[in-house]
Amino acid sequence: MIRPFVIAALLLLWPFAVLSQDTPIPGVDPATDPTAEATAEADAPPEQTEETPLPDLAPEVVVGVDPDADWTQLALRAEQLALSGEASAFTLGRIRSELVVWRDVFLARTGVNGGRIATVQTQIDALGPVPESGEEAEAIARRRAALATQMDDLTAPRVLAEEAYARANGLISEIDTQLLQRQTTALTTRGPSPLNPAHLGDAVTSVLNVFSVIGVETASGWGRERAAGQLVANLPRALGFVVLGVFLLGIARRAVTDLRVWVEGFETRWMPFWLLILSMVQILVPVLGLFALSAGFDTLNIFGLRSGDVLEALPYAGFVVVFGWWLSRHLFPPGEKPGQFGYDSATRSRGRAYGVGLAWVLAGGFLFRQALNTVDVSDGAQAAIEWPYLVVMGILLWRLGRAINTAPVELDGAPVSPGRMRRLLGRSCTIVALAAPLIAAVGFGSGGLSLMTSWVMSLGLLGFVLVAQRTLQDLSNVSMTEDGEAKGTVALLPVVIGLGLYLLSLPLFALIWGARVDDLVEVWARFREGFAIGETRISPTDFLTFALVFAVGYLLTRFIQATLRKSVLPRTRLDLGGQNAIVAGFGYVGIMLAAIIAITSAGIDLSNLAIVAGALSVGIGFGLQNIVSNFVSGIILLIERPVSEGDWIEVGGQMGYVRAISVRSTRIETFDRTDVIVPNADLVSGQVTNWTRGNLVGRVIVPVGVAYGSDLDKVNAILKEVAESHPLVIMTPPPAILFNGFGADSLDFEIRAILRDVNYVMVAKSEMNHQIAQKFAEAGIEIPFAQRDIWLRNPEVLRKEGPA
Repeated sequence: MIRPFVIAALLLLWPFAVLSQDTPIPGVDPATDPTAEATAEADAPPEQTEETPLPDLAPEVVVGVDPDADWTQLALRAEQLALSGEASAFTLGRIRSELVVWRDVFLARTGVNGGRIATVQTQIDALGPVPESGEEAEAIARRRAALATQMDDLTAPRVLAEEAYARANGLISEIDTQLLQRQTTALTTRGPSPLNPAHLGDAVTSVLNVFSVIGVETASGWGRERAAGQLVANLPRALGFVVLGVFLLGIARRAVTDLRVWVEGFETRWMPFWLLILSMVQILVPVLGLFALSAGFDTLNIFGLRSGDVLEALPYAGFVVVFGWWLSRHLFPPGEKPGQFGYDSATRSRGRAYGVGLAWVLAGGFLFRQALNTVDVSDGAQAAIEWPYLVVMGILLWRLGRAINTAPVELDGAPVSPGRMRRLLGRSCTIVALAAPLIAAVGFGSGGLSLMTSWVMSLGLLGFVLVAQRTLQDLSNVSMTEDGEAKGTVALLPVVIGLGLYLLSLPLFALIWGARVDDLVEVWARFREGFAIGETRISPTDFLTFALVFAVGYLLTRFIQATLRKSVLPRTRLDLGGQNAIVAGFGYVGIMLAAIIAITSAGIDLSNLAIVAGALSVGIGFGLQNIVSNFVSGIILLIERPVSEGDWIEVGGQMGYVRAISVRSTRIETFDRTDVIVPNADLVSGQVTNWTRGNLVGRVIVPVGVAYGSDLDKVNAILKEVAESHPLVIMTPPPAILFNGFGADSLDFEIRAILRDVNYVMVAKSEMNHQIAQKFAEAGIEIPFAQRDIWLRNPEVLRKEGPA
């Protein structure tokens, strides 16, 4: 179980490695596996027989059907093995691999003759429906029959391919079900208890036999190579590999660690990047050293078949130790800093010790199981050997769980929340540490071993994801400004990358907990196959095509909008509102066309959804009628343009300037500098006062009151002079001075004048009032204020009688 974890960790650690050659199916020899032949046959028409007709693989038009004996024989063999239930897991896996290859072939064949079928269907539609009477011209009837026959011939390969695809898919499901049942049976079958003293002797004997067999093989190989004279010849090369391995494991590893500690002392913006590179080197250098040691010992050619298996597994086991050491130092860093999780120094020291200890025990158990496979071991001896291993791992895991569940200290002067996830992990470690040995003690050794190793590997993978997420978050801080704020969408980058890391880790967690690679490939095949809507199959490729075409159309629309706004429309005589209306309208049309073209390019036929869409449109119409009303009103505003951006309007008791007209609403900036969002329907159906529509000319009214007894001719002349002297007042038509009437306290006059720019009506009114007050004071004209004479009808009532 440890090798999938090692491969998964290597894939996560080195995502920049690119494979430049074809990758064969894991565990399958292309030279002997008929799957390779089936894969090659996918590119050329298979050999033909006369049993089961299947479509040809040629990309040209397929009119007839051709048999394929290879597929028929494979399918019959798979059905027999599935019914018997006695085939080995290896045999079922080989058969399954071949079925997967053929299923992909049949899936590709389901789209054969697509262009020709569309053309023939167009011809049939051009002939029109058959008359209700059934009588039509003989030439048309013959042509209709010929096209129908041609259509049947063209669609027959598709139908046969779909049938073969369904058969292959069903057989794969049956094999997967059998393999899953066998795996479940192996984990739930109760065997001998490891606590039975009768198995202790067999366990000791088996362990001694392992060392004895390896020793005998090695001694025999040493003597053989020495006698043949090859030992001395291979010794210099072997010593070179060994020296290189020791150098990488010792001096080079310590040098990289010291260099990383030295680099951490600097404060630079690119520090996270350099620390990431050094962290990768910290893992790469010792792993290369282990492979060099393995290559050096293998060069001597003294190890036999059994000891060779152990030697081959040595680098993988060493990688687990190196990875555990690296991960423990990142999750529980040494030094004074509390690290990412805010643990104190003592807790971090215990966490490092238990993490490295788990890695050593896990690697040692992997190596010993490889060696134990070389001898015959009874079930009781196997259980007695594995149980102490589970107990040791349980003790280390239990202590690690307590360290994880320790309350954190302050981090950067602020308290750190214990976190629900941290408590959950700590308690889960405790539960697994107790449950796995107990399960194995009652006889379920495979279940207990699988539970323990899977949980420890899951902890390692989860820890790596947390370290990677923190590293990427530190890298994103490089793009922040000096005041610590992110630029644009960079602030969301850590969240997106973190989500991507967790999604990428899901298949690895599945592998750790017993899923097979074939299971993941099957999930991917289902995803790649897509889903069917009516007669249309939508696959991820269709979604990718849709997204790509729509993105191009969207960007092209925005580019043309920017060109119109900045270069083309400013050279026309259109006002700003008209320019904005054209730009907005082009945006709506462009995005709609981009969506239609993207759907067409992806081959998505939405005609089958017409009935469903018609049914849903009624409910959507009632639920979204206000939104639809505002949307239509927004289009009317853009076409008729009764209101444009920059206009001074008054609607619903709100007065201000129009700043933006969107699809649903219009934003008005009031004179108080507050934004008011007005639904577009109110602007279309309600009463709107537009003070600046068409031109900026507007009227100002200035009321003036003078005292009774004032010289009316002088008042009239002064008001006329004030109006005509103001720079914003136009003379055509000339300003008017009106004597409105006799008020309760004053004689009421009004200045009514037309201004060049109504936006300054309040400023003009204020300036006129200042001049009127000044000129009235100079002319001695009184501006009255309200006065009241109080008459007491019975004043004697208010008198108070004094003392006698």
